[in-house]
Amino acid sequence: MADALPPVFLATAIEAVTRAGAMQLAGVHDLHVEKKGAIDLVTQIDREVEQMFRALVAARFPDHTILAEEFSIEGERQARCCWVFDPVDGTTNYAHGLPIYCSAASLEIDGEPMVAAIYDPSRRELFTAERGQGAWLNGAPLAVSSAETLIDSLLVTGFPYTVHSDPDELLALFGDFLKRARAVRRLGSAQLDLAYVAAGRFDGFWELHLKPWDMSAGALIVQEAGGVTTDVSGGPFSSRNGEIVASNGRIHQQMVDVIRSRKRTN
Repeated sequence: MADALPPVFLATAIEAVTRAGAMQLAGVHDLHVEKKGAIDLVTQIDREVEQMFRALVAARFPDHTILAEEFSIEGERQARCCWVFDPVDGTTNYAHGLPIYCSAASLEIDGEPMVAAIYDPSRRELFTAERGQGAWLNGAPLAVSSAETLIDSLLVTGFPYTVHSDPDELLALFGDFLKRARAVRRLGSAQLDLAYVAAGRFDGFWELHLKPWDMSAGALIVQEAGGVTTDVSGGPFSSRNGEIVASNGRIHQQMVDVIRSRKRTN
């Protein structure tokens, strides 16, 4: 196992997402919803939660940087230690009163997620991980599923906010998996999708056109639960490359092969 990091790192991630969850629950009945795009929503809670997180990190780690959904500016100062944060992952669900959303925080050191926390306040489920130390759900160890084939697998995916303008490739790939898997779901929160792969509830997840805050924390939790994460071609995962395949490891190559086959037909 890798040497443990200072406990304050994971403690900060946990504090941030649990505080975020309390703010989400408190604000859910008095939301002010705005549009960032045709179907891309933002609420005042997204902004208030991110402001809380930025203040927390600035007070505790003034030499760290932050990459988060609502207030990050392109070209901001970069540092070896970077917090990646989604104040509300699943804002569309949240704005519609659908209780499938979370907050997610990770600390990346030299571009690699080292600690992670995801909190689902509706179910009071806290998913955590530390590089080389394992992954947990409410303190109990997590482990990925044992499915060996796609036909025995429950998969999950998501679509980007640009899906209306370019749906064909995404829908074709969805259909390819639908033909091969036991079933495919689409929940609307990539971080929870990843947490559920780590918990063995899903066997695999794929998605294109993601941001770092959509997958950094969840990817580490999957890895520490015994799963595998790569890009869609099977290459090394990076939260900055905009895509991910995450699985229990046993079906990973089968998932990558489905994606490769679709790319060859385009």
